[in-house]
Amino acid sequence: MSRAPARLLTLLAALDGFAAVAGGAFGAHGVQDEAARTLLHTAAEYQLAAGAFGLGMLALTQVRTARAAAGLVLVGGLVFGASLDGIVLTGVRALGAITPLGGLMMLAGFATLGFGALTAGAPALSDPGSRGGDAS
Repeated sequence: MSRAPARLLTLLAALDGFAAVAGGAFGAHGVQDEAARTLLHTAAEYQLAAGAFGLGMLALTQVRTARAAAGLVLVGGLVFGASLDGIVLTGVRALGAITPLGGLMMLAGFATLGFGALTAGAPALSDPGSRGGDAS
């Protein structure tokens, strides 16, 4: 795959993941209509799956920004999910104060991926040994 399509796919994965996290947060906190909230929740699930898949494929390359983005999204997802699981399992609502930190980490990860796509481009996806312009 040439650089231009790989760069576009990287940018789309970043936008998809960022929109999923932001849209899910908006649906959870900014929408009162239950039908709209359900639709936003479903959209966020599918967008996050697609964005995470794209991010995972890119993280297999040796591009530093893709690896950094994957780490931020992974740790952010663990913090986000574990804090909500902790509330359910323990009843300690104060764990909810940690949840936004996980969301911010995921947003930062997808923003890092998008920044890398816009500034250095992505390596050809068919060439995992390619290091792109941002590796050292």
